[in-house]
Amino acid sequence: MTWLTWLVDAKLHIGGSEILWREIVGNGFGLASALFGMRRRVAAWPVGMIGNILLFTVFLGGVFHAPQDKDLWGQAGRQVFFFAVSAYGWWRWRQQSRADAGDGGAVAPRWATWRERVGMLVGAAVGVAVFTYVLGLLGSWGPLADAWILTGSILATYGMARGWVEFWLIWIAVDAVGVPLLLAAGYYPSAILYLVYGGFCVLGFVTWVRVRARIAATPQPADTVAAGDPA
Repeated sequence: MTWLTWLVDAKLHIGGSEILWREIVGNGFGLASALFGMRRRVAAWPVGMIGNILLFTVFLGGVFHAPQDKDLWGQAGRQVFFFAVSAYGWWRWRQQSRADAGDGGAVAPRWATWRERVGMLVGAAVGVAVFTYVLGLLGSWGPLADAWILTGSILATYGMARGWVEFWLIWIAVDAVGVPLLLAAGYYPSAILYLVYGGFCVLGFVTWVRVRARIAATPQPADTVAAGDPA
């Protein structure tokens, strides 16, 4: 048995339940991606993309004959969106100059503008409405909750790529819905990760707020020139 075959088929037996190792490993990559993201390291994106591939197969339990036989099309679909947006985030962070962040990070955190915030709210409303309808047609389990998790995840990932501090708050809102949904559906490792990730997002938010405040308080080259101008 090769390691790939083992990863596809291996299960962890807990009591009378079976849990795919793919779910555990995929969520491990997700947590590692979050840690890199908090530190604003480019590695956050490729690491997360590996987890996306693994979790895509996990959440289509009925399709891939997993122990959890419920198809969460929203959860699976968001892995596809994650992968696409992560490719954009990977490109964008690589384009950022390290000097721009001021402390070696790949991106300088900033607060979203009011126009950007309104755009996120509109995107959230439209996304939930559209995805609830589509996921309902696909027979997804818990379509409304699944639609918010999908929509919020897309917005949060895009916000991270743009360097918006608020993206951590969106993740917290996603986790608040994701934990009860995944527990009810029997995806216990993912539910536990969502719970851990919720606390981690609070820490990430505080960290980015502090970094933003530090960058804002640091005189920029233009400011230094202006301050030294005799006029």
